[in-house]
Amino acid sequence: MYDQVIDKNNPNSALKVTQGAENKRDVNENFLKIVKKAKELSVDDYVEGILSGNRTLLARAITLVESHLYKHQEMAQQVIEKCLKHAGNSIRLGITGVPGVGKSSVIEVLGKMLTSQGHKVAVLAIDPSSERSGGSILGDKTRMELLSCDENAFIRPSPSAGSLGGVARKTREIIILCEAAGFDVVIIETVGVGQSEVLAHSMVDFFLLLQLANAGDELQGIKRGIMEMADAIAINKAEGKEKERSELAASHYRNALHLFPPQESGWQPKVFTCSAYSKMGIDAIWQTILDYVALTKKNGFFYKNRNEQNLRILSETIQQTLLEKFYNSEVAKQKLDIAKDDILDNKVSAYIIAQKLIDEYFQSLEK
Repeated sequence: MYDQVIDKNNPNSALKVTQGAENKRDVNENFLKIVKKAKELSVDDYVEGILSGNRTLLARAITLVESHLYKHQEMAQQVIEKCLKHAGNSIRLGITGVPGVGKSSVIEVLGKMLTSQGHKVAVLAIDPSSERSGGSILGDKTRMELLSCDENAFIRPSPSAGSLGGVARKTREIIILCEAAGFDVVIIETVGVGQSEVLAHSMVDFFLLLQLANAGDELQGIKRGIMEMADAIAINKAEGKEKERSELAASHYRNALHLFPPQESGWQPKVFTCSAYSKMGIDAIWQTILDYVALTKKNGFFYKNRNEQNLRILSETIQQTLLEKFYNSEVAKQKLDIAKDDILDNKVSAYIIAQKLIDEYFQSLEK
């Protein structure tokens, strides 16, 4: 139809056919090369990238650690093993507190202060996972906008995935990778719910508890478990009209701490006020951490605590591995559902059937 109205032999004709663009692939060829190369990274490539401070490779190595795929886990463990001798040279700081206390704000101001002093700061921010869907928002990079743009800072949000205290199981391994990448301050931000922060406490050198002055009776907030673990308590948002109330709350906490037995570290926990908004007291937090590290290194507790943490990792890993192997075994797959039905029908005690299943599992290994 078009050939009937277009005069191809007349160069002055207003009706012309414009040559279309050459039909090309939808995906950029250079991008395909990058992706292909990325898939072929070896253990040594990861290690070399981490040790050189390549944050992209560090992030990808952490993704390997967090993956549940066996081939990823196998490679991740090899990377961790090669990074171990380059790790351990950081100050590991745990920060907890109820939601809304300002953990992310304090971490951002503290992190910016540290990077301005020449430190390299890694923040492992643990986001709570939904019990229903299993999903997490992972929004800490948006809450720490200034720090996330700092070239001497690295922020890695991770899902808690149901872990005790809201701390991801893989956090300890991620700490090793961050230290190998040259980060000399590693901050772990926990969800801050309940008294199950013991897991976070078991992987850091210094544990900071953030509190609010306007959350009701301060004495109600004094929970023995979390208070005994804290090396310092900071009353955040102590600005404006809340300053006087924050000082009063700090006084209550100081009095309460005197009722607790002395810490094995020989350290007397400090209580002070701070404000991430006005940046007041943030330098006092860091100085307190330095004082703690100096004291505990001098009396040997710092290294003793690190050693005990490593032994605890061994014990917990053995327990977790045994659980996974049992539930993936043929014994569990074949007999666990039947055992559950028998328990619900009151045919047998849960204790007896549990012991029977465990015995059968170990017997299956001997065959």
